[in-house]
Amino acid sequence: MSPTNRTVVVTGIGATTPLGGDAASTWEGLIAGKSGVRPLEQEWAAEQAVRIAAPVAVEPSEVIPRPQARRLDRSAQFALIAAKEAWADAGFTDKAGEDAHIDPDRLGAVIASGIGGVTTLLDQYDVLKEKGVRRVSPHTVPMLMPNSPSANVGLLVGARAGVHTPVSACASGAEAIGYAIEMIRTGRADVVVAGGTEAAIHPLPIAAFGNMMAMSKNNENPEGASRPYDVARDGFVLGEGAGVIVLESAEHAAERGARVYAEAVGQGISADSHDIVQPEPEGKGISHALQNLLERTDLNPAEIVHVNAHATSTPAGDVAELKALRKVFGDDADHMAVSATKSMTGHLLGGAGGVESVATILALYNRVAPPTINVENLDPEAEANADIVRGEARKLPVEGRIAALNDSFGFGGHNVVLAFRTV
Repeated sequence: MSPTNRTVVVTGIGATTPLGGDAASTWEGLIAGKSGVRPLEQEWAAEQAVRIAAPVAVEPSEVIPRPQARRLDRSAQFALIAAKEAWADAGFTDKAGEDAHIDPDRLGAVIASGIGGVTTLLDQYDVLKEKGVRRVSPHTVPMLMPNSPSANVGLLVGARAGVHTPVSACASGAEAIGYAIEMIRTGRADVVVAGGTEAAIHPLPIAAFGNMMAMSKNNENPEGASRPYDVARDGFVLGEGAGVIVLESAEHAAERGARVYAEAVGQGISADSHDIVQPEPEGKGISHALQNLLERTDLNPAEIVHVNAHATSTPAGDVAELKALRKVFGDDADHMAVSATKSMTGHLLGGAGGVESVATILALYNRVAPPTINVENLDPEAEANADIVRGEARKLPVEGRIAALNDSFGFGGHNVVLAFRTV
């Protein structure tokens, strides 16, 4: 069990994704089975083997004033947009110290990114080579550093209890939320703004992932390219955006009369120690993370009715995750509706855990699981191990307390499983 008995709840959500510029439009797109993948229109894309991606639906320039945007990497822009929405959604009207409901010394921020300011780094290097030393932006370092999104969100809300940036590749966003839960549970903070962000749609990352054979090259059918669990899946589609939630101790939320979306039950963490990029094929590390979650919380497997799977649309990873669920939960896995929302958003790398936590929380709050799209021929191994929600959204039980998992795994063998529960 956790070192304290503090219950942690979710009181605010925010997002900017390939499906919408906020959490509501993103959720609407997920439930409708909408794809955010489209052809890349930049000139450099013509030379790439991969010419598709899932860019944000609403450009940051439509939301953030130009003078401020010029001092922020795209990843930090996404994080600020999502954090502002989540902060307001939680009912806070100003930054800590000015809003009477929040003490800045009891407020934290944990925003993760798998790659950080990669576009700033690469673009400013081009400026250096093409235009010379004097033309390099003086804001380059605070823009490219991986903790820039977290630092800027911390400044936005006035956080003083700690501002953190876990980096664990595609598990980063989920690890940030798990870290935030522990900050509250152990008494270090009463409120934490947490999530993940990523902005890596750039020629170098796309070329690198493409040469690794990790990405789908289904350029002729962008909307159908991300197809988790389909026998013809051939890799992930790169997405961008951010998902941020406000976590709060149950006592603090009750004192100010906050609306509560769900309880944040806890996290399970492990490492594969298998390969720098390939997942352990039998899902042993994932199984350990699931066991760790059960050992550290009061979660009852019978409560779990939904899983937002990591499921990136790679041949090995999709099935390994399902094998782990079956190994740990046995017959209880039969009543877990498994959704792979990356089929619609693409893979947001370090931002995935944030966006998919928002989706998981809303699935519980609305008691409906989003569909997995583009599954035309279900992999027999997937069918044997899990109940995949395909084609259309599915209603979850309307009565009683139910729980859901959000799985996130990253290069290096990082495994993070988050659990949420209705209140």
